[in-house]
Amino acid sequence: MATKGIMLVCAAGMSTSMLVSKMKKAAEERGIDADIFAVSASEVDAKMGSRPVDVMLLGPQVRYMKTKFEEKAAKNNIAIDIINMQDYGMMDGEKVLDSALALME
Repeated sequence: MATKGIMLVCAAGMSTSMLVSKMKKAAEERGIDADIFAVSASEVDAKMGSRPVDVMLLGPQVRYMKTKFEEKAAKNNIAIDIINMQDYGMMDGEKVLDSALALME
């Protein structure tokens, strides 16, 4: 199975880094080959072109930017959604990984 590219987007790319760690751990425990990384909203275009992305998940603090990214995501066949605020607040890597995987189906 191919590596799944999961990009988390937040205001500065820092608040999602802990969530990325928890998601990577959950993916590893399940034997899922995933490249999970966090970027700031300003880095989205550059990262979208430089590494494979299957899913883009927006942190709740940048939910207002979803429409801005939807067209670019659609052109690149990338699923996009907003991370559930409760899962984000609890830093629940398992649930956020589940959300990303569901978007890929």
